[in-house]
Amino acid sequence: MESIVYSQLSSLPEVNFSPDGKMLIKGRSIPEDASEFYSPLIQFVDELQVESAVLDIDLEYFNTASSKKILDLLRHLDANNGIKNILVNWHFEEGDDDSVETAEIYEESLLRIDFRYHEYAEVA
Repeated sequence: MESIVYSQLSSLPEVNFSPDGKMLIKGRSIPEDASEFYSPLIQFVDELQVESAVLDIDLEYFNTASSKKILDLLRHLDANNGIKNILVNWHFEEGDDDSVETAEIYEESLLRIDFRYHEYAEVA
């Protein structure tokens, strides 16, 4: 299994998915084709076999299509019985209630994933 590493662009997030179970999605997610962008990530979590997986999601903005694909990604991660413990670190800007609300909706629909919320100061 190979790592997936994408550099951050203006409309695409930085991605770093490692076979050791450490995963990161950071930046802005407004791809032209969310299915095409997120499909390799979903396939990666389907094939991942580790004791513990940690996914850091630190998105300053994501569109509706990305939101749906992120939920798909989380559902696939949740359903992967080859991973014993799964943690999502949800990073959000101070006062970004919409981001927290979205994460809470995701969390409610998942069975095994633990969520931790990390607030950071608003960037001027």
